Amino acid sequence: MLRKQVYTERAHARDVRRRVSRWYSGQGRDLPWRRTRDPYAVLVSEVMLQQTQVSRVVPAYRAFLSRFPTVRALARASLGDVLRAWSGLGYNRRARDLHRAARSNRGRLPTSVDGLDALPGIGAYTAGAVACFAHRRRVAFADTNVRRVLGRVFLGRVATEREAVAIDRELLPRDAARWHHALMDIGALFCRARSPRCDECPLAPACRGRGSRGDVARHQSTFATSDRRIRGWIVTLLADRDAMTPRALEDAIADERVPRIIAALERDGLVERRAGRIGLPR
Repeated sequence: MLRKQVYTERAHARDVRRRVSRWYSGQGRDLPWRRTRDPYAVLVSEVMLQQTQVSRVVPAYRAFLSRFPTVRALARASLGDVLRAWSGLGYNRRARDLHRAARSNRGRLPTSVDGLDALPGIGAYTAGAVACFAHRRRVAFADTNVRRVLGRVFLGRVATEREAVAIDRELLPRDAARWHHALMDIGALFCRARSPRCDECPLAPACRGRGSRGDVARHQSTFATSDRRIRGWIVTLLADRDAMTPRALEDAIADERVPRIIAALERDGLVERRAGRIGLPR
């Protein structure tokens, strides 16, 4: 008995798969993490790519793997050294969680989606991506680019994560890694959140959302943004020295929120107090 496809029509689905494959064959991006099947290197790239542009990730990815070439090398390092190597990428919790993941399972990464999903800070998307790109598992998953592309093409709007994963599952070709790389490229290059380039998109003839002016911008509050900036500033200052007194950090940043943010960083395990001074974890 044929399984009913909930979101896609078979002819439309075949047309989309064909267009995606044809475009990627000639114009897909050549990115360093696409040249490896090392699960650790793939995991590093996926964690770095969360909320960070590809152009910034490429040099950081190469430098990080040069400093910590294996999951065991990362597990042996102190969190402070990992944060120093991460400096400049922001969202330092990502580095902390990557370090925790390396130290779990005795310095080995699981191979199953469920095992990867259970690692600290990894989550369903990253687990699926690592299983797909490193182990060539035929797994459905969706990042923000995939949600936009599949949602607009089949629903005429950006899909929810649940909808996008369901559509992805209906469409998955045998080479799921190549398929997902292609969708991510189309989302990044053409099917943008705002001002999509529909006239140049290889999926335009098959897209039900063609001509959309893009998503409504949702801005984070200035307060939250500046909080994050101060967090990053504190970690950057501490990366260049052994430790600083709380007063020295307050003087360097000159913001009344510094004591509160230091306390939050302590709770997150990103800084620690030693003899009345604040430093990165050893």
